[in-house]
Amino acid sequence: MSEQTASATEDPVGVSDADVAADMPSVDNTEAVATEPQLEPEQETRESGYESAEFETLDAEESPENIEPNLDVILNIPVTLSMQIGATRMTIEELMRLNRGSVVKLDRLAGEPMDVLVNGTLIAHGEVVVVNEKFGIRLLDVISPAERVKKLR
Repeated sequence: MSEQTASATEDPVGVSDADVAADMPSVDNTEAVATEPQLEPEQETRESGYESAEFETLDAEESPENIEPNLDVILNIPVTLSMQIGATRMTIEELMRLNRGSVVKLDRLAGEPMDVLVNGTLIAHGEVVVVNEKFGIRLLDVISPAERVKKLR
């Protein structure tokens, strides 16, 4: 082995770092690097299939506080309106004993206004009326929207 090989670290296969470095061609870092040609913005969008977005600036007049809500969007959503005469709690055993003619005691007094619910949320109190041989509801007290929102929280 030569002195150069003795000073370099040897690989377990018998090839030293100096031998590998001697066999590799020298790399000149000053050579020009090949780059892709620069495309103009119009060419770039045509080739990629994407276009850049342009946005209008928002005026102070169009802030969310100044825009009136468009209620037409929600007017056709169906809701369920129900009237609750009263409620009670019972065990399964008591429920199984019910049969024709059984009387279930409710938590309301006779003549007391009933709850009017929309999708299970209390919105008013009312009384039962008969209109053209069908039952109807006469609203006595409507809960304000602010009170309904408080109950949701």
